[in-house]
Amino acid sequence: MAKRRIKLGYSIRIITKKEASEILLPFHYLTSLSRGFRSGYNYGLFKDELLVGVIIFTGFSVPELVRGMFDLNRTDQHGFFELSRLCIHPNIQSSEHNIASWFVARAIRLLRKTTKVRAILSYADSAYHRGIVYQACNFLYYGLTAKKADFWFKQKDGTYKKHSRGPVKGRDGEWRPRTRKHRYLLIFDKSLHINWKQQEYIKGLNK
Repeated sequence: MAKRRIKLGYSIRIITKKEASEILLPFHYLTSLSRGFRSGYNYGLFKDELLVGVIIFTGFSVPELVRGMFDLNRTDQHGFFELSRLCIHPNIQSSEHNIASWFVARAIRLLRKTTKVRAILSYADSAYHRGIVYQACNFLYYGLTAKKADFWFKQKDGTYKKHSRGPVKGRDGEWRPRTRKHRYLLIFDKSLHINWKQQEYIKGLNK
């Protein structure tokens, strides 16, 4: 498969989930915690044939999200993607200014050559970062996700485990506030009408 040159010996190409895990498992804050991630359109950033970055585009996890954003029903959901993972090796991230935004922009170009892309959504967890890279790539900002809480089951050893599914009534545990996320959206289909209200990013806003 042809590679796309980006800067000073770097290239981008499609990679497998196994290859992506080589960067995501040790370095991405969400993947290192959950030890898992969804595979989709996976792109790797290479420097002299060494994998140093990963970006993954996946479909939206629930159709209700597209409906809420654009008033589209379940039969009209093709072309919507979430930029679900972005990670660059810390040594490269610290030494190459703007490498993340270059990587994102060129991976999106490759994605659009591969399939129809109507819009791309990305979240920035306010506990870890603000999404500056998405601002640099012309994503529009739509504020923070709604305030929510998760139930954590108390284990026999006194530790807590986050609830994933099933009833919680009567179970020993506690509700904990969920970290809110900054919402960024890049729309290519100009016929779409977004229900969310675009906002100006305010530095320090994370709660």
